[in-house]
Amino acid sequence: FKAEWAAELPGDEPLTVYWSGDDWLDMCRGPHLPSTGKLDPNAFKLTRVSGAYWRGDQNNAMLSRIYGTGWLNKKQLDAHMTRLEEAAKRDHRKLGNEMDLFHLQAEAHGSVFWHPKGYLIWRELEAYMRRAIDGAGYREVKTPQVMDARQWEQSGHWGKYRENMFVIPDEVPNVDDEGPVISGEADWMALKPMNCPAHVLIFRQGLKSYRDLPMRLYENGCCHRNEPHGALHGLMRVRQFTQDDAHIFCREDQIVDEVQAFCELADRVYKHFGFTYSIKLALRPEKRFGTEEMWDMAESELRAAVVRAGLATEEYGWEELPGEGAFYAPKLEWHLTDAIGRTWQVGTIQSDRVLPERLDANYVGEDGEKHRPVMLHRAIFGSYERFIGIQIGHFAGRLPVWLAPVQAVVATIVSDADD
Repeated sequence: FKAEWAAELPGDEPLTVYWSGDDWLDMCRGPHLPSTGKLDPNAFKLTRVSGAYWRGDQNNAMLSRIYGTGWLNKKQLDAHMTRLEEAAKRDHRKLGNEMDLFHLQAEAHGSVFWHPKGYLIWRELEAYMRRAIDGAGYREVKTPQVMDARQWEQSGHWGKYRENMFVIPDEVPNVDDEGPVISGEADWMALKPMNCPAHVLIFRQGLKSYRDLPMRLYENGCCHRNEPHGALHGLMRVRQFTQDDAHIFCREDQIVDEVQAFCELADRVYKHFGFTYSIKLALRPEKRFGTEEMWDMAESELRAAVVRAGLATEEYGWEELPGEGAFYAPKLEWHLTDAIGRTWQVGTIQSDRVLPERLDANYVGEDGEKHRPVMLHRAIFGSYERFIGIQIGHFAGRLPVWLAPVQAVVATIVSDADD
């Protein structure tokens, strides 16, 4: 099988072969230790075996896939295995089923069926977040699920993100015995994978003055993304999800203040739920919109806000990540640490000058001229589904009383009380 792979490599691609002992040779990338004698034989463990078709094609041979883990010593191995056992006990899919919170099934790949108890958790989180954003000066909006493809072309998502969008024809299809038939002249629409273009369209309604800024628009926005079936994972990776999404339209001189205020709001929320976190600055990717000057400004503004908020420290795991930003903006990321040390990326804020330009958003400045607002994309939970999944695992199903769907149960202690 490796020979088949090797035959497909370019002629100038080097091949390396390693051997162990006298008779074991393997074509692999390496590098490896000079001797297996340098390894602790008690620091390895095979964990499971499964079957897999060669190259994922069921017409090919069935192979055995062997999973294992290796560490420097047995103490590290034992600690890792303990973490795996604890993670299995805290699996949100298992607990969600046992607690009758939600389920998923093949008839709706990547979409969640919320049961009454699970939806109580959702509604409590929604109410909590509304109180938080109302106090921070946001105004709630609601936008359409489906928009014309031309809108997504203008925003840049059609070219950069189309493979992850659910696209539908803007017509009633003819139906024959073989299924629906679409005409070749049909216009196309798409379920929204994100809320930001629609929020720009709200901002554009009516004349805006510099006195109207900052304008903070918030939406519990339901989005759809066409994730591959194999990438779906419980509540953590879904196709239909709801974001606690907001966009702040502001002037250049307001950016650092607004980002700092968001950092402080996110800090209060995460600590209220009992999480510690680290904060990262994701810098410009290789493929991006906008000028270098725009990216320089956006990155420096986010960096300055974190410094002013007192979060650019070792205590908060401050780190800069080259190449990890979105195609239209750099972003700050919040990574929560749960009860067993796992990290989860949740909240973000992005400083974006590209989308207001592409969608022609403007306001009238103090000088009477038109200016582009800067658009700050931000979320704290990230998505309700993912945040609920993280909490179920973090608390091992024993949610705080205020969030628990069943807060008290009357239990009998003697049989005479059963009646």
